[in-house]
Amino acid sequence: MTSTIDWHARARSLEPDARPFIGEARVELEGGDTFAEHHPHDGRLVARVPECLPQPVDRAVDHARRAAQEGVWSARAPSQRAAVLHDFADRVAAHAQDLALLDSLEMGIPISLGVADLQEAAALAHATASLAESVDSPVLPSAPTTLAMACRVPHGVVAAITPWNFPVYVALSKVVPALAMGNSVVLKPSEVASLGCLRLADLAREAGVPPGVFQVVTGRGATTGRALALHPDVDCLSFTGSTATGQRLMGYAGESNLKALLLECGGKSPQIVFDDMADPEELDALAGELVHSFTWNAGQLCVAGTRILVARSLHEPLWQRMAEHVRALSTGDPLDPHTTIGPLASRTQLERVQAWVELAQRELLPMVRGQAWPGGCHLAPTLIREVPNGHRLMQEEIFGPVAGMVPFDDEAQALQLANQSRYGLQATVWTRDIARAQRLSRRLQAGTVLVNAAASPAPGLVSGAGAEPVKMSGFGAEGGRAGLLAYTRLRNVQFNLG
Repeated sequence: MTSTIDWHARARSLEPDARPFIGEARVELEGGDTFAEHHPHDGRLVARVPECLPQPVDRAVDHARRAAQEGVWSARAPSQRAAVLHDFADRVAAHAQDLALLDSLEMGIPISLGVADLQEAAALAHATASLAESVDSPVLPSAPTTLAMACRVPHGVVAAITPWNFPVYVALSKVVPALAMGNSVVLKPSEVASLGCLRLADLAREAGVPPGVFQVVTGRGATTGRALALHPDVDCLSFTGSTATGQRLMGYAGESNLKALLLECGGKSPQIVFDDMADPEELDALAGELVHSFTWNAGQLCVAGTRILVARSLHEPLWQRMAEHVRALSTGDPLDPHTTIGPLASRTQLERVQAWVELAQRELLPMVRGQAWPGGCHLAPTLIREVPNGHRLMQEEIFGPVAGMVPFDDEAQALQLANQSRYGLQATVWTRDIARAQRLSRRLQAGTVLVNAAASPAPGLVSGAGAEPVKMSGFGAEGGRAGLLAYTRLRNVQFNLG
């Protein structure tokens, strides 16, 4: 369907509304700073977005606090909240093309991938709304004269700070469960990609979410994000982004009111390939999956499989197949429905990732590269071999279409290499030995372990299965029932029936 649409014509006709959503509507901010969002493919100006300095943030949090105290949302039955959220999800699905176009213009995701991403996000919102209806408050064993209950109550005001790599998808993965459990939410999207998230507030209001219950403030992390993280009336902060920013937010939470934190931070995910995957008829397909895992969305996903650990006997033939796949790749215009890899999201991101490639070139590491569209923020997909697992290229999150290959001799060494990382977001095991996969799934230090599957994006969020990162990838569950409970506090209630 996307191939029949003139996306460039749709882009030219856009008149994006960059005003923040505070209270029950978009608002004009008098004076103040703005920042520019540029299309990373050709540099055109997409929008100028207001910087919500502390006063607009205070207004949004005040609205959220008032809504929480008055119970206009939290006091509704779970089924009533779910009905509104199902309507909201339907509206997201109906506007998936418009939302995807905004994401594509702001951060460069190929439009065909962006539309599919938004349709998946709407399905996730439906699943989350349905699951929330089943969260109960069980009666606990007690004396006959006592009625004891384990109640789940909303935090109150939740601030969500989201990244630019999947702007609307990640926003929905936080906003919907927080709303489903009765919270009021103030969303601060990345300054790189704000427009689609602002549209979510319009759609939520149209679906019947009450005033003050879901708002969106725009701005940079150092100003608007900091103001939210330090705000004494924010009860919970949910963040997806870099580990360095997550560490700062922990400091702000401690400096302010010890607000609850949910942090999904950096990743450097291993893919472990055992020699029982050496079937010549299937090796090419495996090579394609491995390349896809670090080039999807130009490698700008926290679970990208950028550490490819391969059984030594399979290392050379798999390298040859993967090299063929990488050479065949080229980045292109994200508004062309046939493009599978777009630009990096910004000039800053391009410079960061390019610096890693230049480091590998200076150290004369063998590599193979695809093709990059000339100009813009495009970077050629790159696969590097003979990189020691302790090398910075194998330990630091690059967040671009760059991966390294390392051989291993046996299962024990594969496990050691995989866990030799400060991150613990996701790991993938490629093997036909189910017993081996089971052993490794229990010993790998990762919140999600996939077996013979590629992630684009994380299956845990898509399927509703909850997961929690480890080490410097953060903490706090996302997805499924556990992800819903993360947006609540446990309260013990006891009745003396005496």
